[in-house]
Amino acid sequence: MKTGKILMIVAPELFRDEEFFHPREVFEKNGYNVVVGSTRLGKAAGAKGGSVDVDVIIDKQSADDFDAIVISGGKGSKAFLWDNTALHRLLNDAFAKGKIVSAICISPVILAKAGLLKGKNSTVFDAPDAVEEMKKSGTKLKAEHVVRDGSIITGDGPEYSYDFGEEIIRALKD
Repeated sequence: MKTGKILMIVAPELFRDEEFFHPREVFEKNGYNVVVGSTRLGKAAGAKGGSVDVDVIIDKQSADDFDAIVISGGKGSKAFLWDNTALHRLLNDAFAKGKIVSAICISPVILAKAGLLKGKNSTVFDAPDAVEEMKKSGTKLKAEHVVRDGSIITGDGPEYSYDFGEEIIRALKD
């Protein structure tokens, strides 16, 4: 059942502005209601000066309430999200229910650590620690900016954040 809602996850600090704001623009233009999630309530601070009000805490969410889960990148992702077991559980539940799970920049590592990328095609920002984590997961890294493998979508950086958002919309229409 479609909900018309997308859960966008940001780190509470140092999320990459374009990787949140550009896809959100695409989603809202296509009629989706965006709910912002993080590890704490209040304002989340972007690395380039932007900010967004956090609507919900990650560990209190149900995959049933959303059509897609989208994780923004940025340096804060490694510090606050990579090893967040509540987020890993939410992603696994969403994937098991056929929902879109997606991440951009260094955040595809979260999908890898959640165990979702083994044998799947993906991409990630070319940061040594992110690439190493992705390789450990058994994913097939592609030298592409946006990669879709079934209901999993990954993007490699801020320059492609609109393309990332558009691919998620295409997947939601399938």
